[in-house]
Amino acid sequence: MVEKKEYLKAKILELTKEYYKEVHAEGAAFVPGKTRVNYGGRYFDDAEMVNLVDASLDFWLTAGPWAHRFEKHFAAWLGVKHCSLCNSGSSANLLAFSALTASELGERQIKRGDEVITVAAGFPTTVSSILQYGAVPVFVDMDIAESNIDTTQLESAYSDKVKAVMVAHSLGNPFNLQAVLDFCRKHNLWLVEDNCDALGSEYFIDGEWKKTGTIGDIGTSSFYPPHHMTMGEGGAVYTNNALLHKLVNSYRDWGRDCWCVGGVDNTCGKRFNGKFGNLPIGYDHKYVYSRMGYNLKATDLQAAIGCAQLEKLDFIIKRRRENFTFLHEGLKDIKGLLLPEPQKNSRPSWFGFFITVKDDAGFTRNELTEYLEEHRIQTRNLFAGNLLKHPAFDQYEKDKDYRVIGELPVTDKIMTNSFWLGVYPGMTKEKLQYMVDTIKSFIAGK
Repeated sequence: MVEKKEYLKAKILELTKEYYKEVHAEGAAFVPGKTRVNYGGRYFDDAEMVNLVDASLDFWLTAGPWAHRFEKHFAAWLGVKHCSLCNSGSSANLLAFSALTASELGERQIKRGDEVITVAAGFPTTVSSILQYGAVPVFVDMDIAESNIDTTQLESAYSDKVKAVMVAHSLGNPFNLQAVLDFCRKHNLWLVEDNCDALGSEYFIDGEWKKTGTIGDIGTSSFYPPHHMTMGEGGAVYTNNALLHKLVNSYRDWGRDCWCVGGVDNTCGKRFNGKFGNLPIGYDHKYVYSRMGYNLKATDLQAAIGCAQLEKLDFIIKRRRENFTFLHEGLKDIKGLLLPEPQKNSRPSWFGFFITVKDDAGFTRNELTEYLEEHRIQTRNLFAGNLLKHPAFDQYEKDKDYRVIGELPVTDKIMTNSFWLGVYPGMTKEKLQYMVDTIKSFIAGK
């Protein structure tokens, strides 16, 4: 006989499905010029809502069974051994970098004053953890056709203080992983792949196709709503290195030495008889701290949404690729615009459609984006454009707190001439065609 609690739960979840159909399933008809064409957004159905309500009824709240399920399945999907769920992509970058500062890494430990090669045309939290720790970011320029790091500058950026390369796959287009990985192997450097915009992108290397984020030492993902999959807020760090995985989890979980999962005690079998630092023998291992960490865990509620999203991820990636192709075909013959090209040996999982207005186009980036926004089409710059130009960098001193290779002319061009449009799976063919037609209309008027 079904217990009352099981009956009630089943009834609640069935009603949740009905609620989704009533409130979220039917979108309003698209009206060109009136309906907002967003660059991104949540892509979900009743499965996410059912999982969320299911997890809320369990009332675990903090990371628990759903979180562990997500970590296991996401790692399997990526093809890596270890995954750590956290509360955002920015936290994932912080955890990835923090792991590389641990003393357990010996000579490869990143210390204050050591250098990390990166780019200024990107999102600030790819760089912020480097600066906050007291390491020195070394900024190289970009390749505008692929909106990624200019790998020809890597050797110029190298010094005996460089310990790592930490850079993002821009808008889903993989950077030249072969060149970066060869450079890192040559100089024994860590490679951190900020994979927040490129989940599902693939790159052919070492004789096989691999997912981006799994080729370097550590990869990171974001599950913010516009990204490939969402938990509302959320992120992940993944690696094949067991020591790095242990360090990431420690920094995520307050810096503790203990590795027991929530609700489980004495996994190590030495909870009350170990000797740690200058603590008395037998000090409770659950409250021994090997490093100064944080609390950056996600909740089971977020993870429950992620488990449903993971079931859709292959379709989401397929749809993003189709939408990118539609825009590329529609805009490829327009003069004055430089369109994005996939990195050689890659299969991008596109986050956005990157466009650069040429210097001789007869109009500016701002004129085009203002026209698009006036016609209800959302646009975005490539994040910071040039991070060094922002007020946040007023507090840092060049050649002391950071280094720059050359004048970053391409980075500045991206800052002034480039923008991107959305390709998320919620885009309909009507919206995509409207975007193409609106751009052509603007240029015809010029």
